[in-house]
Amino acid sequence: MRVLVTGAAGFIGAALSERLLARGDEVFGYDNLNDYYDPALKQARLARLTPQANFRFVKGALEDRDAVDRVFAEFVPQRVVNLGAQAGVRYSRENPRAYVDSNLVGFINILEACRYGGVENLVYASSSSVYGANRKLPFSVRDAVDHPVSLYAATKKANELMAHTYSHLYGLPTVGLRFFTVYGPWGRPDMSPFLFVSRILKGEPIEVFNHGDHSRDFTYIDDIVEGVVRTLDKVPSPDPAFDPLAPNPGTSSAPYRVYNIGNNQPVKLARYIEVIEECTGRKAEKILLPLQPGDVPDTYADVEELTRDTGYTPSTPIETGIAQFVAWYRNYYRV
Repeated sequence: MRVLVTGAAGFIGAALSERLLARGDEVFGYDNLNDYYDPALKQARLARLTPQANFRFVKGALEDRDAVDRVFAEFVPQRVVNLGAQAGVRYSRENPRAYVDSNLVGFINILEACRYGGVENLVYASSSSVYGANRKLPFSVRDAVDHPVSLYAATKKANELMAHTYSHLYGLPTVGLRFFTVYGPWGRPDMSPFLFVSRILKGEPIEVFNHGDHSRDFTYIDDIVEGVVRTLDKVPSPDPAFDPLAPNPGTSSAPYRVYNIGNNQPVKLARYIEVIEECTGRKAEKILLPLQPGDVPDTYADVEELTRDTGYTPSTPIETGIAQFVAWYRNYYRV
């Protein structure tokens, strides 16, 4: 297939592109290579992809409508995975307009291009952050998500609503994936798994929010990519069981789905740090802090629908995943 991957220089985007190329797909990567975190890491990810004959790349922003339209006209993708976005819960408090530009304006540009380009399936990144003030665990796509606690979460919820509108009005098949704390080799330096490993290996203290008492559904990158590929390959159709008198938020009478994609096994942050200490052979110096505004105490993914529809089964325990991440980090940064 011809697959357009936005955010192709990002953590998930680069890993997905590598997987698609390995199975013989033609991949067009699109990314603005911004400096939200070290662009050198993004360039290093791209360097693993660009030598491959079936990979092409263009630098551009999602909010640049003309650039997006040119990519669709040149490549004519059959399917699209939109992973490009302004990420980060805490950063959305400091620079909210970046989220409007990339996550709202950028996403409408993708939807319009998919609509007019006759795209067979649009898979896009949502986030576990949409659960916001919800406290019922595990988080289920059958639950309402109307109380976001960060602008980042609000933009991801908006993406799901925008996608549903295009599925309903134009018959565009769309799949939203609510990612739960992704970690692993080539990961994001702004996320806690990366920060913890980096600072522990440097002998620097780590900031532990909520005194380490919250839990996260840490999900290894290989499991995430497997789930993305499965949803990319399975084009959604209208749900014949959809009941408009008791609507299920995760499905629709349109070709639309929303799935949780996580490990289905939350881990206390304190335990996660213990495993990092075991894998690095070093003890962490901890600065215990309260929960930050915009953060949630716990995340826990109910992946029943994704498993039922695609056979997705996460299989990487944190002991294995962290060991592989630490090994990559030591090799990449020569520490």
